[in-house]
Amino acid sequence: MSETTPEGSLEAVPAAARRVFGAGLPLAEAYHASLATVAAQRGFIGPKEVGRLWSRHILNCAVIAEVFEDGAHVADIGSGAGLPGVPLAIARPDLSITLIEPLLKRSMYLSEVVDQLGLSNVRVVRGRAEEQERSLFDVVTSRAVAPLGKLAGWSLPLVRPGGAMVAMKGASVVEEAHRDGDLIEAAGGGMPDILTVGEDLLNEPTTIVRIPRLC
Repeated sequence: MSETTPEGSLEAVPAAARRVFGAGLPLAEAYHASLATVAAQRGFIGPKEVGRLWSRHILNCAVIAEVFEDGAHVADIGSGAGLPGVPLAIARPDLSITLIEPLLKRSMYLSEVVDQLGLSNVRVVRGRAEEQERSLFDVVTSRAVAPLGKLAGWSLPLVRPGGAMVAMKGASVVEEAHRDGDLIEAAGGGMPDILTVGEDLLNEPTTIVRIPRLC
């Protein structure tokens, strides 16, 4: 099966998508179509990204599902167009996910997507992470939001003691973890654990950093 992007190119649904989403694959395909059209038209997805939404965005986010415990309450801060929260919600319908997004246009888009896909395990909150109720979530996740120290200051206060923040990061994460150790500790975080997920599914696996909240 393939879908037409606004530029007329065709993108095949990768075999990995069937493995990751299972019975939820039609929802993932509908989300892909929304990103390729509505989100791209509104400027939430760059034109160059439309042809690689599966590998670089949807699957890249969905594979982090393997590090979440059953039934966890999760917040996705700075959710933007719903990454990683929406793919995570489709891959793991047992999770309760709150998409937190400060910008009105993006939060409206997220609400449209949640309604369109019928994601009963997702709610959308318009606001900044630092404005949210503290110690509410088992996990706070994010993707390309801020440097690690600043991100810890926004994420960890929302995590209940014993929970963790799980941030998607790039190659600089090791350097960031060393550089921002004092900021992570000040936010109540423990030792960062850098992991690679999706190695058996993606040509470019996803790097995440997990930081437990100690206090």
